[in-house]
Amino acid sequence: EYWQAKPGDDRKIKLYDKMRELLCRRKAAAQPLSLVFTKINQVVKGWVNYFRVGDMKYFLIKFSQWLRHKVRVVIIKQWKLPKRIYINLMRINKALKCNFSDEDIHKVANTRLGWYKRSTGYVINFLLSPKVLGISKADRPGLVDPLEYYLSRK
Repeated sequence: EYWQAKPGDDRKIKLYDKMRELLCRRKAAAQPLSLVFTKINQVVKGWVNYFRVGDMKYFLIKFSQWLRHKVRVVIIKQWKLPKRIYINLMRINKALKCNFSDEDIHKVANTRLGWYKRSTGYVINFLLSPKVLGISKADRPGLVDPLEYYLSRK
């Protein structure tokens, strides 16, 4: 058995708190996605670069999943109306050739679940996958996957 450096639990909690503050639905949904993604990327890259000496693969797997879920919530909340959610999900569905039926997407758009619960469904998880969130558009950077960034820097 050998000694391995790790970021402390207090540092991990602080990272989660910082992300919660950035992805607070009220604030994040009111800002353009490009600004939100830029801030998230800065914090994640800085944190990973600072602690990259340590071993934190398992932590970053969990953190990445949680972070993407929060981002999906913000995106869905920005779309706001069921009609717009439907239109945008259909657009992504066609672009990626995901073969979700019209009815599946209609169910997701018109569900009466809350924002957070709504973002756990397999349709949204599949359509707003890490690959899709990682695509950078003209003004918007792609969302950095903390685990991949960490593994690329190690």
